[in-house]
Amino acid sequence: MAKRAPEPEKRPGFFSQIKSLFRFTREAYAWLPWAQIGILIGGVLLGLIAGYLIPPFQIWTLILWGISGLMFGVLGAMFLMTRLSTSAMYSKIDGMPGATGHVLSTSLGRRWQASETPVGINPKTQEAVYRTVGRGGVVIVGEGARGRLTRLVNEERSKVQRVANGVPVTVLYVGHGEDDVTIADLAKTIKKLPKAIDKATLAAVIRRIESVSQSLSSLPIPKGIDPTKVRAQRPR
Repeated sequence: MAKRAPEPEKRPGFFSQIKSLFRFTREAYAWLPWAQIGILIGGVLLGLIAGYLIPPFQIWTLILWGISGLMFGVLGAMFLMTRLSTSAMYSKIDGMPGATGHVLSTSLGRRWQASETPVGINPKTQEAVYRTVGRGGVVIVGEGARGRLTRLVNEERSKVQRVANGVPVTVLYVGHGEDDVTIADLAKTIKKLPKAIDKATLAAVIRRIESVSQSLSSLPIPKGIDPTKVRAQRPR
């Protein structure tokens, strides 16, 4: 008897995602619901005031302005939650192995190519080195203590310079020490790098680097982090 094909994994719906995002953000910002309620009320009030002041004054126009104000309030509340959820995500993953890979693979946009998988790792300490390539050149990011990352960073920089001579190589370290870049500022720092190579050169550099990159699939590499799955432990 033929086996049934496995059913495709059911993805959460839009409202389910919004609910999960709200819960996640509220864990870091307990005042979020009150702020959103205030924004909704403020939007309705502004709509009613506009409907009262803009002639001609009629009940149905006042209602329409109130509804419009409510819609703007909903947009404002969603915008606030989105901005706070980003800050909450960075706070949750700060210092966790794999946080750098998550940021590089999700926050740089199409102009940069990166992977959540590190290009070098210390299996004992979980300290890792990541790489991203874009119009600003090659960026090598160290995650962990600088002293123990020196060898891995130097190896990756030498490998890149051998196959991409003349392409600028920038080294960043994620952390809270002097000259370090916080995980929240990592993507912004990389995006601010000035353009140094054109698209054709970028494609060639990516191919050359990938051709000499060694597979690390056999090592215990920390994968990227899904911030929506970062949860506080339930009380027993």
